[in-house]
Amino acid sequence: MNRYKKLAFNSVIFAVGNLGSKLISLLLLPLYTYFLSTGQYGTVDLVTTTLSLILPVFTLSIGDAVLRFVMDKNSNKTIVLNNALVLTICGYAVAWLLYPLFKTILPFNNYLFYFYIMLLTSSVNGSLMQFVRANGQVKTFASIGIISSFVVLTSNIILLVQFHLGVAGYLISLIAADIVSLLILFSIGGVYRFISISLTNLALLKEMIVYSIPLIPNALMWWIMGVSDRYIITFFLGVGANGLYAVANKIPSILSMINSIFFQAWQMSAIEEANSKSKSQFYTNIFNAFATVMFLGTSLLLLSLKTILHYVISPSFFSSWEFVPFLLLGVVFSSFSGFLGTNYIAAKNTVGVFRTSIYGAIVNVGANFLLIPFIGTNGASISTMLSFLVIWLFRIADTKSFVKINYNIKSIIGNLSIIFFR
Repeated sequence: MNRYKKLAFNSVIFAVGNLGSKLISLLLLPLYTYFLSTGQYGTVDLVTTTLSLILPVFTLSIGDAVLRFVMDKNSNKTIVLNNALVLTICGYAVAWLLYPLFKTILPFNNYLFYFYIMLLTSSVNGSLMQFVRANGQVKTFASIGIISSFVVLTSNIILLVQFHLGVAGYLISLIAADIVSLLILFSIGGVYRFISISLTNLALLKEMIVYSIPLIPNALMWWIMGVSDRYIITFFLGVGANGLYAVANKIPSILSMINSIFFQAWQMSAIEEANSKSKSQFYTNIFNAFATVMFLGTSLLLLSLKTILHYVISPSFFSSWEFVPFLLLGVVFSSFSGFLGTNYIAAKNTVGVFRTSIYGAIVNVGANFLLIPFIGTNGASISTMLSFLVIWLFRIADTKSFVKINYNIKSIIGNLSIIFFR
């Protein structure tokens, strides 16, 4: 199977998993907006986004190392996985030592018990999912996404609609999905055959940590760009405004789905083609086709935006449409940045990932504090767009030493002009 066919095949497999899970997520949006207040929805958004901040810190982003090192031709898959699991358990123990601090500073201390369970299930699940993906079990990887989403749907209907558990019900459904995912990974995925805590290697663990440590501040930078706006909105405008902003982010998540489908397959292809002499032409062809798809998706969503929101959310959330256009462009620039970011991953030069991300984070925080107090919630969406644009531009210059991509500049400028002046 040549590289184009393999990328297409993996993309189709990941598409099945992602489309199923995202469709279920869209079905859940009306349920959330009808059975949770804007304040409650803002709270669950803070819990889940804070978890996305905490995870890379206490796991040292070791899941990313699992993907890269298992895909090495001469790797010992068992040792790589067990190194990651041991590190994950140690990180979780450290997180419990910080419980008094979390109880003081986190704005959802009534739900810390659920937060800690999610921290454990998400961290272990993350490493195991990356393992089966790198091990070539892409069908298992994709199917778990659908099944987990179905578990979230079913449990939310029971816990929110039937028992009216509110925020707690939402969080329990996420925990249940992680547990089901772990059960599938151990049974159908067969990861139990590779687990033996005694099979660890300190030298390899050190190499994995050196690879993954730069990804920790990088993850923090991406959290700052994608999540800090929630906290700044809550500070200046209140938790209700954050609830509206959280709903607005659901529409760009449709476009993010396209990127996720492609990126999961592309990351594997980029690692496999890392030493190919013809990779520049391969990267050029794929990027220009990918950019066309992303711009087309953005245009279609903008044209149907109000119609979509009219049917999927309650009237009290409808004003969130105002924040969507800039968030969509943020997804476009984020996806372009991610495409180039695979160059650092393939070359095991993860320091470059962090270096370029920090510029975007600085722009994001500065613009948030500058714009949100003056123009309201839309200041956050503009800040998000600008930060990802900055990262993409820096990575264009920074990754030329890895691969030379011939960008279709006229097409990119033309598409952006149409979107801005539609």
